[in-house]
Amino acid sequence: MKLPKELLNGLVIILGIGLYFLVMELLGFADNPILRVFNVLFIFYGTNRTLKQNYAEGNTVMVSNAASAFATAFTGVILSIAALIIYSYAKGGEAYIGSLSKTFLFGGEPTIMTYSISLLFEGISSAVIVTFMLLLYWDTRYSSDKHGAKS
Repeated sequence: MKLPKELLNGLVIILGIGLYFLVMELLGFADNPILRVFNVLFIFYGTNRTLKQNYAEGNTVMVSNAASAFATAFTGVILSIAALIIYSYAKGGEAYIGSLSKTFLFGGEPTIMTYSISLLFEGISSAVIVTFMLLLYWDTRYSSDKHGAKS
């Protein structure tokens, strides 16, 4: 059974984000909010892989590419948040989330679920933005290649 490319590239996203955050934690940078923003690069990478594969297969329909790209990004976000929930409980639960939240979105004492839900909204926003940016890139690239071939 072959897994869909959206799921495979979603797994690439979670592996990239997971390794990135583990390395940041090992180096002592886990509480640096600026470095946390770079996880969007992994969403770009996995989503771009899906679109690249779609175009290589001859799929140039914007709507199906949009659905495929968003499914990839959304899969990566959901799996990453699920992994964060599991990791948070393994690292001490609410106390671990409290150490992360001091420099992030919250004041006070967020629960793991509150933190995860806010990251879900942030992740969905990132997935939508990344999807639109890459669709514009690939549509422009494909259109210019197509028109250049006719000249």
